[in-house]
Parts: sequence; C-alpha cells; structure tokens
Amino acid sequence: MRAKSTGIRPASKVFGAPPPKAIREPGIRPGLFYSAFAALLGTNILTLVGFLMAPDIAALLNGQNDVVVSAYEDRIAQLRVEVDRLHSRQFAQAGDINLQLQELSQQQEVLLEQHQLVKQLAAKAAELGIETAAADSTRDDDAAPVADIAPVAATGDLAEVSASMTRMMDESRMALAALSVSATESTDTILDVLDGLGIKPSMPDGLTDAVGGPYQPPVEGSDGSGIVDDANDVYLALARFKAARGAIDLAPIHKPMDSLSRISSTFGNRKDPFTGGRAFHAGLDFPAPKGTTVLSAGYGKVTFVGEKSGYGNLVEITHLTGLVTRYGHLSAVLVKQGQVVNTGTPIAKVGSTGRSTGPHLHFEVRRKDVAVDPGKYLAAGKRLARFLGA
Repeated sequence: MRAKSTGIRPASKVFGAPPPKAIREPGIRPGLFYSAFAALLGTNILTLVGFLMAPDIAALLNGQNDVVVSAYEDRIAQLRVEVDRLHSRQFAQAGDINLQLQELSQQQEVLLEQHQLVKQLAAKAAELGIETAAADSTRDDDAAPVADIAPVAATGDLAEVSASMTRMMDESRMALAALSVSATESTDTILDVLDGLGIKPSMPDGLTDAVGGPYQPPVEGSDGSGIVDDANDVYLALARFKAARGAIDLAPIHKPMDSLSRISSTFGNRKDPFTGGRAFHAGLDFPAPKGTTVLSAGYGKVTFVGEKSGYGNLVEITHLTGLVTRYGHLSAVLVKQGQVVNTGTPIAKVGSTGRSTGPHLHFEVRRKDVAVDPGKYLAAGKRLARFLGA
C-alpha cells in the first residue's frame, strides 16, 4: 500500500538547482609553511657560522679573552702616545714661532736703523747735487719702505714680515749702490777734466782703512754687515766727490764776468791792433761796457794790484793750484794786495787802460809764468758747472 503523497515537492526539484557543496575553511598550505621554516633555519645556521668564524669572537669563544683585551689595550696605549707626541710637537712649534718672532723683531729694529742711515746718506748726496732714482725711495717724504714693514708684534705671518724686510733690505742696497755709482762716476769726471788742466786735487782715499777688533770665528746667519759695508763705501764715495767738487770751486776755471757774450780776440798769434803785424796775444779779450764788474775766476790770494806795461791797471791772483790769473785794462780796482778772494768775488771794473782800443777785459792764465790758453779753463768750468748746481 503506497503512502499518500503530501503534494509538496522539494525545492531542488522545483527550481532545478544543483545540490549544495561542502564549505572550505581558510588556512596555510603545508608546502609554503615547510619552505619558510627551512629558509629561516638556513639563515640562522649561516649567521652562527659567520659569528663563530670571526677571529676576535672565535678567540673569545676559544678561551682567548685575555689576549684580545690586551691587544685592544695596546692599541689604545699607542694612540695615547701619538696624541702626546702631537701635543709636544705643537708646543715645540709654538716655542719656535715665538723665538722667530723675537729674532725678526730684533732684525727689524736694526734694519730700520740702517735704513735711516741710507736716508741720511741720500739726503747728503742730494745736498752735494747727486740725485738717483733709487735714492729717491729713501727720502723722508717717501716713507713707503719703512711703512711697508708691519710691526712683528702686530702680525703672526712670519712669511709676510720676512718678505717685507727682505724687500726693504734690497731697496736699501739698491739705493746705496746707485749713490755709490753716481758719486764715483761724478768724481771721476771731475778729476779727469781737472787732470787735463794739470790740476790734481788731494783726495781722501784712506777713510775706510781704520778697522780692527779681536778675531772671532764666523757665525752662520750673522752676515748682517753687508749693508754697513755698502754704506761705508757710499760715505767714502761722497767724501771723494765733495773733495773733487771743492777742487772745482778752487780752480780758476769760472767766468770772470757774469755775461761773456763774445770774444773779440782769442789766445795765440793775431794781427796786432796797433802795428797791423803778427803778434802773440797771451789771453782772451771780452768786450763789455765800462764799469762792468770783474769777478775772480777762482779761490786765491791777490798778489799784485797796480799798473803794468801793456796791461794798464792790473789785478793778479795766485791760486792754490799754482796757476795765476791776470785781469787787465781795468778802470777801477776793488781789492787790495794780500787779500784772499773766493770764486766769484768782485775784484775790479772793466775799463780801457793801457794798450787797449776800447772797454774790454783782458783775461789771462799763466802756469809757471808762462801764458796758457784760458779757453781750456773756461770750457772745463762750463763742463763741470752742473756739479756745482750752476
């Protein structure tokens, strides 16, 4: 007997849906888990091997802890020694710098004194008429060489101070050399000109011969006398120049009148103005208005005042060189016999006394009572006038 149907069908049958599947829970796959575990284990093993193979760590693990600690202590001790050595070196260098500064300061003081000496010599040379371009840098109105040196105490740059001192030394030596050369050349020129006239002035050649002192062996770095020796050479050169310049002033080589515009009669044979025949003329004739002042041609002593045949009124001066100058045809005499006159001293007035055709000065130079050409002496005076500032 069949059971009665209820009339209600299952939903699956009604809608035709598939039967329900089992629901899966989320989780880690076994393969991935075992792979990660193996990698972590391998990493730990490698780290342990590297750690064990480190020398110092291995030594510690092998019971060598004392040896390793001792090695590190030795290294630290060596570093301390190096630090102490550096400190000592710095202190030593600081001491050396202080000594160098002190030495440079002393050298600077000496150098400044020497430079002042150079300036004084340059000033003296300028007074005597010697000018040089190098000496101009040592004048008082140009203190650059001194100002360029910074005081040692005001700077710690030893190289800068040393360089400025070297520059100043070089400038001083250049100035001294220029002064010495200029003075020597000027002296030689004067002496050559005067020697051509037979004038040989006395020169101070032995001013630097007096030296002395106990013998001492040479000391390294103490050759500071070079500039002093150069200064002594300049001093001697200036002394010689001064003597030579003085000889110019003493020699009868200067104009006997302020203006010598022309010569009316030269030295030597000429046509005699009175006879018309040949005759010897012992001097030079300078035409000038009557009363023109006549000057002494050099330093000397008046040895004759009066009239002399052919000269009219005459003044005769004997000079230290042994030369004698005569001034003839004078209208008036301004000096007395025995009087000492300097170069340029007024001694008379131009006239036309004696054997003369008109107012003029008869100027004559005699050596050992023999007439010589006055033109040579006047030409020498003109050539050397620049040394007298004329």
